[in-house]
Amino acid sequence: MKMNKLVMLTGAVALSLSTLLVQAQAPALKTPAPSSSQTIKQAFALGDLTVDYSRPSVKGRTVFGDLVPYGKVWRTGANGTTKLTFAEDVKVEGKDVKAGTYGLYTIPNKDSWEVMLYSDLTLNGNVASYKAENEVLRVVVKPTALTTKVETFTINLADVTSTSLVLEILWDKIRVPVKITAEIDAKIMKNIETTMAADSRPYFQAANYYYENKKDLNQALVWVNKAVEQNPKAFWVLMLKSRIEYELKDNANAAATAEKVVALAKEASNEDYTKMGEKMIADTKGKK
Repeated sequence: MKMNKLVMLTGAVALSLSTLLVQAQAPALKTPAPSSSQTIKQAFALGDLTVDYSRPSVKGRTVFGDLVPYGKVWRTGANGTTKLTFAEDVKVEGKDVKAGTYGLYTIPNKDSWEVMLYSDLTLNGNVASYKAENEVLRVVVKPTALTTKVETFTINLADVTSTSLVLEILWDKIRVPVKITAEIDAKIMKNIETTMAADSRPYFQAANYYYENKKDLNQALVWVNKAVEQNPKAFWVLMLKSRIEYELKDNANAAATAEKVVALAKEASNEDYTKMGEKMIADTKGKK
């Protein structure tokens, strides 16, 4: 009798071990997330702006006013916290925001949206525990209607310049624009002042910044001439020189410099700069 019990117990243990072994060897089943995640990174000002979020779809539902109620805090996406990361200090709708990572929450309404940046990145979708004291910023923006439906929730970074962009929240037939700006001119001007005092001077970069931002073009011309001396066959440097001369209304020299651009660009088989040089020559002669 004891022997039978021992045999039964041994068999049960063996079966359990066998089951565990089969489970351990079974492949994990991977399926797509219902709301896929996306990360977008945009070079902006002197750093990057990064957005991490999940993207639910409409799937025939009524979104705003139903799936996403009016007048209530929304996680602005799906799954975990939607995060914005600023590599440097910025302004959001004119309000200062320090560099860092923040949760993005909103309160949709028919005629306006409240947009909030939140310091607690662990809140996720538990908006019942949302605390105003964790807000870093709150602004009110105006939504606009879209003519075509955006099926999958999208955050887009549009109208990008060196110092501004528009973060767009797009879903169903609604677009919510949030303007983000960066004040980097003072920092760049200080950097130019420091680096131009060094032995190895970035003449081209300094001249290009002055040209692009409509600063002292006579100083920009001095620097671009130095850059040409450093690299006389650099047609892209000569193109900048021609543009500066043109803005200074020195058409004769702008045309002469552009001719050098065309010759050097053709020699390098660079069609883009060949066309730019030819256009500059035409512009100096009053042609379009």
